[in-house]
Amino acid sequence: MRGERPTRERPGTRVAVDGGWVVTPDTVFRGGRVVVKGDRIAGVYEHPAESPPVDGRVDAAGRYVLPGLVDLHGDDIERYLFPRSGDRVAVDAALVAADRLTLAAGVTTKFDAVAFENAPEKNRSVETAVEVVDAVARDPGLVADHRVHARCEVTDPESVAVVGDVAGREIVDIVSAMAHAPGTGQFEDETAFERRYADGRGATTGAVERVGRERAAVGSATRRQRIADLATELADAGVVVASHDDSGPAAVDHAVDNGVDLCEFPLSLAAAERAHERGAATSMGARKVVRGGSLWGNLDARRAVEQGVVDALCSDYRPGAMLAAVFVDTGESLPARVQRVTSAPARIAGLDDRGRLQAGARADLVVVDPDPVPTVSRAFVGGTESYRCDS
Repeated sequence: MRGERPTRERPGTRVAVDGGWVVTPDTVFRGGRVVVKGDRIAGVYEHPAESPPVDGRVDAAGRYVLPGLVDLHGDDIERYLFPRSGDRVAVDAALVAADRLTLAAGVTTKFDAVAFENAPEKNRSVETAVEVVDAVARDPGLVADHRVHARCEVTDPESVAVVGDVAGREIVDIVSAMAHAPGTGQFEDETAFERRYADGRGATTGAVERVGRERAAVGSATRRQRIADLATELADAGVVVASHDDSGPAAVDHAVDNGVDLCEFPLSLAAAERAHERGAATSMGARKVVRGGSLWGNLDARRAVEQGVVDALCSDYRPGAMLAAVFVDTGESLPARVQRVTSAPARIAGLDDRGRLQAGARADLVVVDPDPVPTVSRAFVGGTESYRCDS
């Protein structure tokens, strides 16, 4: 971070964020004011003169004032844990590094998507996943509000068993079931699995082939039963249950019939449409909206947005993509695009106290300079100015 040291106001003071384009759930106030008191938004005003007196002021002229972004699925922590294959960084240090860059991307509520699978070729293990969950719970100086999205690899029985136990922890709010194996979901065959699963992380061809064979040996009936059993086990845990890479309506039906609340990264428009028909939320990677199209020929996120079947966008592996997606013209209003990365994911996660600039909401907000690239200049988390980078 550059610039002045972030300020921490006294709980009883009123701080006004003034002069920017204030994006509310319904409209945009040019030159509006957001007043923060303690950890809450005290008021939002189209005309600053209408607000009560304030004790401090943040100049947001020429910038956008948005709710803090809510990221339901951010697995970038893996890249900080292993910047290169075999180069392991201490988990607390990796988490803190990810936290600071999360804030720089405008994300104030982050669900760290932790992969519970034994896959050395991707630097993943169930043991490491548990370490990350422990670190999030321990909070080694994190600034954003971090929670855990536990990703369960249903071809791995150890993953299923451990995730079932971990889901009872207060810090775990989302559990998703994934099956990364040749012939399943986005991996249409052995070649696709080998090409993509290595992910440029130094895995040998033989290691990836071995993992592919082992996972493919777990039949579809077994995978589906494990998903059903996991959903049953989680029914009373108070967590959001998500499916992953649903290929079509039949996969969505099986997921929803077994208690799934969220369909992540549907692979086809038909799958996304079925999720909406069945009342499940859908989320896709923000990077697909920014880039346009899919790297692997799957569902085009912009097309899905146009069809009205994308509820939320997540960072997946690029935190900055969420903010960038807000400024991609999809033919919708700016408030509608903002909601897809703020109030919509907050609602899906059951966090109804945040994701909107309204009186009484949690005071998570960001000030964004739109040119030449959307960049966060200020971020408030729970009413505290936690990030500042004025150029």
